[in-house]
Amino acid sequence: MNRRPGFSARLKLTLSYAGFLLLAGALLLAVVWLFLLRYVPDVSLITGPGDGRRGEPGPQFIPNRSDLLRAFAPRAAQALAFLLLFGLVGGWILAGRMLAPLTQIADAARTAANGSLSHRIRMEGPNDEFRELADVFDAMLGQLESHVTQQQRFAANASHELRTPLAISQTLLDVARSDPARDQGELIERLHTVNTRAIDLTEALLLLSRADRQSFTRESVDLSLIAEEAAEMLLPLAEQRRITLDVTGERAQTVGSAELILRMVTNLVQNAIVHNLPDGGTVTIHTQSQHGASVLRVENTGHRVPPELLPTLTEPFQRGTQRTRTDQHAGVGLGLAIVHSIVRAHDGTLDLTPRPTGGLLATIRLPHHPQPPSPNV
Repeated sequence: MNRRPGFSARLKLTLSYAGFLLLAGALLLAVVWLFLLRYVPDVSLITGPGDGRRGEPGPQFIPNRSDLLRAFAPRAAQALAFLLLFGLVGGWILAGRMLAPLTQIADAARTAANGSLSHRIRMEGPNDEFRELADVFDAMLGQLESHVTQQQRFAANASHELRTPLAISQTLLDVARSDPARDQGELIERLHTVNTRAIDLTEALLLLSRADRQSFTRESVDLSLIAEEAAEMLLPLAEQRRITLDVTGERAQTVGSAELILRMVTNLVQNAIVHNLPDGGTVTIHTQSQHGASVLRVENTGHRVPPELLPTLTEPFQRGTQRTRTDQHAGVGLGLAIVHSIVRAHDGTLDLTPRPTGGLLATIRLPHHPQPPSPNV
C-alpha cells in the first residue's frame, strides 16, 4: 500500500521531547517575570547620604526593571537555545533507545514476511510493554509455523494418498489393455474398490476442510440421540466383528452442525469397533452433562495402546499402525483427524486415554446448551 512519506517516529519523539523541554524553560522564565521582575520599579533609584566628597560614601545605584531585563533577556535566550539543542540531541538519543525494541520486532516481522517463520525475537530485559509485545509476537510465529508445517505435511500426505489409488487404477487398466484374455470381471471389481477408496478419501478431505473453515449452520443438538443414531448405523459392523455395542447416559444438549457431530460420533465409534479385540470385544458410548459441558465418552476394549502413540492418532493419515485392525476396515487415515477437527470447530476438547487393560477411552467435551422450552409448556 502506497502512503505519503512522513516523519519517522523517532523524529516525532525527538521534536516532542525538545518542545516539551523548551516549553518548560519558557514557563520557568515566565514565572521569574511574573513573581519577581514585575515588582521591580521601572524608575531609576539613587540612594546615599553624601555626594562622595571628603571620604563620604557616594550615592548607590539600584537597577530598575529595564536594567534587569537588559541583563536578563540575553541570558534567558541563551538558556532557551541551550535547552532546545539539549532537547534535540538528548531526545534523539533517548527516542532511539526507546524505539530499539520496536525496530527489533519490525525486523522479525519482515523476516517472517519473507517466509522465515522459524525466527524468534526472544527479547531480553524487564517485563514491560515491549517485552510483552515481543513475547506475543513470538507465540504467534510459533503457532503460525506449526500451522504451516501441518498444512504442508497434510498436502504432501494427501497428494501421496490420492496418487496411490490413481496409480493402481492406471496399472489395472494397463493390465487389461495388454492382456485382453484376462478376466474382465475381476479387473472391474478391483477398479471399483480402488475408485470407492479414492472417493471416500476425497469426501473425507472435503469434510475436514469444511470443519476447519467452520462453514456450517449451528443448531441445537442432543448428543444422546446422535450416539443412538451412530450406534444403529454401525451395528452391522459390530455384529460382523462380534463386538458388543452399548449406548448409555442422558440427554446432553449442545449447539452445532448435526451432520458434522453425527460424523464425529460415527468416526469415533467406528474407530473403536475396528481397533478392538478379534472376538468378544466391547464398545460403550456414554453421554452426560457435566460441569457446564456436554460430554460424550466412547470406550473400547483392545490391545494396549503405547502412550507415545496417542499424540499422533489425531494427525491426518496416521492410522495407528501399532494398533490391531484389519485391512478391510483400515480407512483412509483421517478418522480421528476429522473427529479432532470437528471438535475444535465446535469449541470443544478431545481427550484420548489408554485403558490399563487395553483399548482406548475417548472423551469429547462440547459447550453445554440448555434445551429450549417447548412451545406447548
